[in-house]
This record gives sequence, structure tokens and C-alpha cells, in this order.
Amino acid sequence: MDVGTSGGVWGLKEGYSMMIGGDKEAVEYLTPIFETLAPAKDKGWGHVGPAGAGHFVKMVHNGIEYGMMQAFAEGFTIMEKKEELNLDLAQISEIWRHGSVVRSWLLDLTADALSKNPTLDGLEAYVSDSGEGRWTVFEAIDLNVSAPVITESLIRRIRSREENNFTDRMLAIMRNAFGGHALKKD
Repeated sequence: MDVGTSGGVWGLKEGYSMMIGGDKEAVEYLTPIFETLAPAKDKGWGHVGPAGAGHFVKMVHNGIEYGMMQAFAEGFTIMEKKEELNLDLAQISEIWRHGSVVRSWLLDLTADALSKNPTLDGLEAYVSDSGEGRWTVFEAIDLNVSAPVITESLIRRIRSREENNFTDRMLAIMRNAFGGHALKKD
């Protein structure tokens, strides 16, 4: 048996979900435990397939999470860059939390973070990954599934770790070479 679990560090307070892989008989035998641990007896958990399926489903869950996070980050950045509108991102995130199609726990966490630090002062633009997004991308490739949102969100995380990015400097020098486009220098 395996149990992929989602809920992060807030799982005890906010609840968590369990994606269970294993033989049907074993899951049935342990059902009282899962019902006790789950947010509700009939919610937030389920038998998703044979042994290994629980962790596989959790891995894909995290890949989806990467894409959702990237979309929120990009959207808030677009609004932050529209300086002439002087948008209050914390207020907007609060508005979106109620009645909006994009409402989610991820948005709740974003709203809380923006209320405490609206300009993200003191934060480094470095985003780590714990591996699940990579594994999801590898599986997509192995299964011939196009997964550009998950893949690009993983690539953006990796790129966030590059200081004085060589790739972007290469692009700048090539643009200068073929088109005479200006270069910015240190």
C-alpha cells in the first residue's frame, strides 16, 4: 500500500487529502483509519488504484500545483508592473478569494502572504522544487503526453536559481550580432 498525502505543513490545521494505492481488500480493512484521518469520513480520501497509484496521483497533483502557482505568479506580476494603475495586490487577492472562479486555498495563502509583505521585500527570486514536478514531466514525456504548463513551470523554477543568467546574456549578444540591438552592460 501507499498513501500520497497533500496538505503540506498546514495539513493538521486545514486538513489534508489521501490518495491511496493498494489491494482493494487491504484498503477496505484499513478504511476506519482513513476515515478517521481524513477531513471527513467520505471526503478527502480515496482508493485510486493498485500499489504505487497513490504516490503516482500525488506526483501528478504536485505537477498541477506547479502550473497553478506559476499562473498566479505571472498574473500578479502583470498587475504589479502596471504601475500607473497603482493596484493593491493584497486587496485584489482578497476580492478573488470570494466568488471568483480562481478562488482556492493556494489563493488564500497568496492573499495572506501579500497582506504581510505586499512588495515581497527581502525575498530572493529563488524557487526550489522537491522533485514531483520533474517526475511528472518525465512521465508525460514517457507517455507521449503534451504537458507544456507543468513543464514550463518547472523550467521557470530551475531558471530562478541562475544568477547572472548565461542563457539570457547569450540571447542578448546574438540579437546584437544579427540586428545591432543595444546591449546593457554592468
